[in-house]
Amino acid sequence: MRETVRPCARLEGDLSLPGDKSISHRAALFNAIAHGQATITHFSTGADCLSTVACLRALGASIESTSAEDGSLRLVVHGRGADALREAESILDAGNSGTSTRLLSGLLASRPFLSIITGDSSLRSRPMGRVIQPLRQMGAQIWGRRGDTQAPLAIRGGSLKGIRYRMPVASAQVKSAILIAGLFAEGETEVEEPVSTRDHTERMFRAMGADVRTDGSRVTIRPGKLHAVDVDVPGDISAAAFWLVAAAIHPDARIRVRNVVVNPSRTGVLDVLRAMGARIRQENQREVGGEPVADIVAESSQLQATEITGDLVPRAIDEIPILAIAAAVARGTTTIRNAEELRVKESDRIRSMAQELDRMGVQVEELPDGMVIHGGARLRGAACQSHGDHRLAMSLAVAGLVAQDETTIDDAEAASISYTSFWQDLRRLASLP
Repeated sequence: MRETVRPCARLEGDLSLPGDKSISHRAALFNAIAHGQATITHFSTGADCLSTVACLRALGASIESTSAEDGSLRLVVHGRGADALREAESILDAGNSGTSTRLLSGLLASRPFLSIITGDSSLRSRPMGRVIQPLRQMGAQIWGRRGDTQAPLAIRGGSLKGIRYRMPVASAQVKSAILIAGLFAEGETEVEEPVSTRDHTERMFRAMGADVRTDGSRVTIRPGKLHAVDVDVPGDISAAAFWLVAAAIHPDARIRVRNVVVNPSRTGVLDVLRAMGARIRQENQREVGGEPVADIVAESSQLQATEITGDLVPRAIDEIPILAIAAAVARGTTTIRNAEELRVKESDRIRSMAQELDRMGVQVEELPDGMVIHGGARLRGAACQSHGDHRLAMSLAVAGLVAQDETTIDDAEAASISYTSFWQDLRRLASLP
């Protein structure tokens, strides 16, 4: 699918966003292995989260889904504990979802049957050795392509033992996989991160009765049972980021995004935009299900270049493509470093963003672990490619709102991986046909 975006005179409106992907994945998986019935409202309609649900159903989990009036999903999960899961009759298909693959690997490592999990060509190219290694140390049998580094993965689970594991790469998905396996392991499991990552797993585990403790960059879990909890999933800050940047770079804009998760482990994008001078404020701050939530308002701003490096990167890793668009418009030169993880996402996001920004007239230097973006010039419309990456598709669309002439984006349907109503929301905010 090809989408065409044209510059608009005014960008204005209020939005309720899709349910947060990270929380949606975990709410479905954890309640499926808990004891009791749980209702999950505002569950993400993105393809990634639906892949998690489909895999859980294939493993015997009882999950009912209905559509709400606002277009979101409502799930009712009948948890009967992990022991009620059974061997799937076919290969598990995680689609494009690395989160599904890695979190399910942590669960399947403890199950006494054989599971095979795969996905699309993008997923099959992503690194899985980082999750295979610790799960093997815990006693699971796991094999994968290319020397046990890529999916499809074959997992024969069984008895696990707790380990102390120091992660070589900061990854909330790998940390979560180990903690899930630790629920069913003998003894205590400890994970030490090089840099603290998003803590949705720890928060939800505590709410469900798990014995999990955090001490700085160390997280420890002891075996135990989960008890079902209802979850009202807040809006995804990664989805909000596109509109926050759109408002900040547009000369006449004001956008409010409602009910957004503002967990400190996820708000790197807000810190970066504020450092660039963006006019952003949080309103109606509150806590929902153990997660901090707020409405966020962004308005037209004069952005200045900044640096995105170090501990800030894991807190903004998914938002760096849209932050690259902000950097392209900002005055001065922005440097992004320590972001080599971007090379093994749905696309090589460093190379792909550099190529697409170049098409739009931006001077970009590609680094092994990031980019140097020379901003300040007006973007020019161009024929762009999403590279099959949802975050690139949406980032390029935002760029098109302030570019000269029209911008076309091929493979624009990739946006539905995380944000099924993105194109409708864009047309409404920009008053485009």
